[in-house]
Amino acid sequence: MSKASIRRINPFLKTNNDTGFGSNPNNYGGRFINKDGSFNLRREGMPLFSRISAYQKMLTLPRWKFAAVILIFYFVINILYTCIYLLMGIDQLQGMIATNQWAKFKEVFYFSTQTFTTLGYGRINPMGDGANIVSSLEALSGFLSFAIATGLIYGRFAKPTTYLAFSDKALISPYKDKTALMFRLVTYKDNHTLTNVEIKVSIALRCDKNGEATYQFYDLALERYKVDNLSMNWTVVHPIDENSPLMGFTAADLAMADAELYVLVTGFDDVFSSPVLRRTSYTYKEILLDAKFVPMYREAENGGTTILEMHKLNEITFLNK
Repeated sequence: MSKASIRRINPFLKTNNDTGFGSNPNNYGGRFINKDGSFNLRREGMPLFSRISAYQKMLTLPRWKFAAVILIFYFVINILYTCIYLLMGIDQLQGMIATNQWAKFKEVFYFSTQTFTTLGYGRINPMGDGANIVSSLEALSGFLSFAIATGLIYGRFAKPTTYLAFSDKALISPYKDKTALMFRLVTYKDNHTLTNVEIKVSIALRCDKNGEATYQFYDLALERYKVDNLSMNWTVVHPIDENSPLMGFTAADLAMADAELYVLVTGFDDVFSSPVLRRTSYTYKEILLDAKFVPMYREAENGGTTILEMHKLNEITFLNK
């Protein structure tokens, strides 16, 4: 951060030391918070199984990965049981009609899937004690697997989610008789209007303190911290005045300060009947100067309702063009 930039920060502004982030810039790379709200952090120094919660991981996987894990587990465990049956010998299973090895493998595999799902068509059945013990254990593992999968699917459906979308960029634009830092957000699911929505915005600025590089964190004063109902889009505005740490900052100053906005939104979702929260961040590369947002709602042709044009969330115009 340049000496000129340091002088632009009011030394009497109160810093926020409760963000949970350290102030040493050598400990960080990239950004504090990812755009999706996850922390840009990787834990090391403990065994993998101590750090990872399989249940939590399955709840947070994208849908296609979750479905892929279920299918892969289903095929892998049935292939494992198929190999066990083949190692025990085909004579342990009654009703086999296959004549070559590949056909035998397929027939035993299908028998395994029927046992695992407790479907049991009945043409093939275990005869010896070994096959009966294995098939009994397989049926038990099938019951447990489907119970766990059902719980995971329910947990994913019932998990409270903030269906919020944030603008890709934050802007520094003329605002009333001054300038302001602003970004906007919107709920994008029908019937998921949030109530009692509150927002907190902090900024991290890299500067020199007593000759050492350090991060300073500031809470940004907002035009509005709370809305009763978030049914339309919300443009969050931080007026830049003498009480703002961004007073006088240029794009070059933001880059030298490695500026990053940290955004925390909380609210109550009537559908889940539960509090929800969402995080995101904007680095200096995602803050544009001299631009403004295009309005994203209009009146319907019949005049009877308001149309919220979601595709305009990131639409901006530059003032110098």
